[in-house]
Amino acid sequence: MIEGYGAVWEINDPDFETDTSQEFKVVFDVKDGPESNTELNRNINTVARFLNMHAQSGIPTAQLKAALIVHGTAARNLLSDDAHKARYKVENPNRELVEELLSAGVEIIMCGQSSKTRDLPKEDLIPGVKIALSAMTANIQLQNQGYRPIKL
Repeated sequence: MIEGYGAVWEINDPDFETDTSQEFKVVFDVKDGPESNTELNRNINTVARFLNMHAQSGIPTAQLKAALIVHGTAARNLLSDDAHKARYKVENPNRELVEELLSAGVEIIMCGQSSKTRDLPKEDLIPGVKIALSAMTANIQLQNQGYRPIKL
């Protein structure tokens, strides 16, 4: 589903079989970003791995529902190239991955509290990224909608 990101291994004949009739609704909570401003956030890449491994295993894409909530030091990984370059002198190494995830239907949500604390206004974010009141609020709402949390 996400070409160029989220490399996975095919698992033949697993002992714990994957029920391909289920809906897989997951919310990833990512607060840690890499130390380097030139490095891909491996936790965001895990969202691509989730999609790729399940699609590879025969889960129809309509049954894969993923959301990504970003806060803390990972918040800067949602900056547009221009905003990232203005702050860190390099383009955002995560931009293409974030855009691919958005194109695949992943809802990407920035914590509003992190946005304000870290001075990352909406106009500096990659188009399509949403801002919530807080990461906590978004997590509660998505879990109330049946999403299962995975904290990275």
